[in-house]
Amino acid sequence: HVQLVESGGGSVQAGGSLRLSCVVSRFVNCMGWFRQTPGKEREGIASISTYAGAAQYVDSVRGRFTISRDKAQATLTLQMNSLKPEDTAMYYCAATRMYSGSKCYDKPQRDFAYWGQGTQVTVS
Repeated sequence: HVQLVESGGGSVQAGGSLRLSCVVSRFVNCMGWFRQTPGKEREGIASISTYAGAAQYVDSVRGRFTISRDKAQATLTLQMNSLKPEDTAMYYCAATRMYSGSKCYDKPQRDFAYWGQGTQVTVS
Protein backbone atom coordinates (compact mmCIF):
# COMPACT_ATOMS: atom_id res chain seq x y z
CA HIS A 1 0.00 0.00 0.00
CA VAL A 2 1.23 3.50 -0.87
CA GLN A 3 0.53 6.43 1.43
CA LEU A 4 0.59 10.06 0.35
CA VAL A 5 0.45 13.02 2.73
CA GLU A 6 0.22 16.59 1.41
CA SER A 7 1.20 19.79 3.15
CA GLY A 8 2.03 23.38 2.32
CA GLY A 9 -1.32 24.82 1.39
CA GLY A 10 -2.50 28.18 2.64
CA SER A 11 -3.66 31.64 1.67
CA VAL A 12 -1.67 33.98 -0.55
CA GLN A 13 -2.24 37.12 -2.55
CA ALA A 14 -2.36 37.03 -6.32
CA GLY A 15 1.11 37.00 -7.77
CA GLY A 16 2.53 35.17 -4.78
CA SER A 17 4.00 31.70 -4.44
CA LEU A 18 3.32 28.52 -2.51
CA ARG A 19 5.14 25.22 -2.34
CA LEU A 20 3.15 22.04 -1.86
CA SER A 21 4.80 18.86 -0.63
CA CYS A 22 3.60 15.29 -0.78
CA VAL A 23 5.48 12.80 1.35
CA VAL A 24 5.21 9.35 -0.17
CA SER A 25 5.77 5.97 1.40
CA ARG A 26 6.93 4.70 -1.99
CA PHE A 27 7.28 6.20 -5.43
CA VAL A 28 4.99 4.67 -8.03
CA ASN A 29 5.30 4.74 -11.82
CA CYS A 30 3.64 8.07 -12.53
CA MET A 31 2.73 10.68 -9.94
CA GLY A 32 0.79 13.86 -10.28
CA TRP A 33 -1.01 16.80 -8.77
CA PHE A 34 -4.73 17.39 -9.14
CA ARG A 35 -7.03 20.15 -7.95
CA GLN A 36 -10.72 20.61 -7.36
CA THR A 37 -12.98 23.57 -6.67
CA PRO A 38 -16.53 23.23 -5.31
CA GLY A 39 -18.99 22.33 -8.01
CA LYS A 40 -16.34 21.37 -10.52
CA GLU A 41 -14.69 18.12 -11.50
CA ARG A 42 -11.24 17.40 -10.20
CA GLU A 43 -8.63 18.17 -12.84
CA GLY A 44 -5.11 16.93 -13.35
CA ILE A 45 -2.56 19.72 -13.66
CA ALA A 46 0.92 18.18 -13.59
CA SER A 47 2.65 14.82 -13.53
CA ILE A 48 6.07 13.25 -13.56
CA SER A 49 7.47 9.78 -14.05
CA THR A 50 9.32 8.06 -11.23
CA TYR A 51 11.89 6.85 -13.77
CA ALA A 52 12.70 9.41 -16.45
CA GLY A 53 11.23 11.99 -18.77
CA ALA A 54 10.26 15.61 -18.54
CA ALA A 55 7.45 16.74 -16.32
CA GLN A 56 4.14 17.46 -18.01
CA TYR A 57 1.65 20.26 -17.36
CA VAL A 58 -1.82 21.37 -18.31
CA ASP A 59 -1.81 24.63 -20.26
CA SER A 60 -3.29 26.70 -17.45
CA VAL A 61 -0.29 26.14 -15.15
CA ARG A 62 2.57 25.60 -17.58
CA GLY A 63 5.32 28.15 -16.99
CA ARG A 64 4.04 28.98 -13.49
CA PHE A 65 4.05 25.63 -11.69
CA THR A 66 6.90 23.13 -11.38
CA ILE A 67 6.50 19.51 -10.30
CA SER A 68 9.53 17.67 -9.02
CA ARG A 69 10.42 14.52 -7.12
CA ASP A 70 13.12 13.89 -4.55
CA LYS A 71 13.61 10.20 -4.05
CA ALA A 72 16.05 10.68 -1.19
CA GLN A 73 13.45 12.74 0.69
CA ALA A 74 10.56 10.62 -0.61
CA THR A 75 8.77 13.80 -1.59
CA LEU A 76 6.77 15.01 -4.55
CA THR A 77 6.70 18.80 -4.75
CA LEU A 78 4.63 21.38 -6.59
CA GLN A 79 6.17 24.85 -6.69
CA MET A 80 3.48 27.36 -7.61
CA ASN A 81 4.48 30.85 -8.72
CA SER A 82 2.52 33.80 -10.09
CA LEU A 83 -0.60 32.48 -8.44
CA LYS A 84 -3.98 33.66 -9.65
CA PRO A 85 -7.38 33.66 -7.92
CA GLU A 86 -8.48 30.91 -10.32
CA ASP A 87 -5.81 28.65 -8.82
CA THR A 88 -7.86 28.53 -5.62
CA ALA A 89 -8.72 24.88 -5.03
CA MET A 90 -8.11 21.80 -2.94
CA TYR A 91 -4.91 20.22 -4.22
CA TYR A 92 -4.24 16.50 -4.18
CA CYS A 93 -1.22 14.37 -5.02
CA ALA A 94 -1.87 10.97 -6.54
CA ALA A 95 -0.04 8.00 -7.96
CA THR A 96 -0.76 5.36 -10.56
CA ARG A 97 0.92 2.10 -11.50
CA MET A 98 -0.86 1.99 -14.84
CA TYR A 99 1.33 4.51 -16.68
CA SER A 100 5.10 4.67 -16.66
CA GLY A 101 5.59 7.83 -18.70
CA SER A 102 5.48 11.36 -17.36
CA LYS A 103 2.15 12.39 -18.85
CA CYS A 104 -0.45 10.77 -16.66
CA TYR A 105 -2.30 13.83 -15.28
CA ASP A 106 -4.72 13.62 -18.19
CA LYS A 107 -5.48 9.93 -17.77
CA PRO A 108 -8.71 8.66 -16.14
CA GLN A 109 -8.60 9.36 -12.44
CA ARG A 110 -10.02 5.93 -11.74
CA ASP A 111 -6.60 4.63 -12.78
CA PHE A 112 -4.98 6.39 -9.82
CA ALA A 113 -5.07 3.96 -6.92
CA TYR A 114 -3.38 6.21 -4.39
CA TRP A 115 -4.48 9.67 -3.23
CA GLY A 116 -3.51 12.08 -0.53
CA GLN A 117 -6.03 13.80 1.72
CA GLY A 118 -5.69 17.19 0.02
CA THR A 119 -4.44 20.62 1.01
CA GLN A 120 -6.32 23.88 0.45
CA VAL A 121 -4.85 26.72 -1.57
CA THR A 122 -6.60 30.09 -1.54
CA VAL A 123 -5.48 32.99 -3.74
CA SER A 124 -7.08 36.38 -3.27
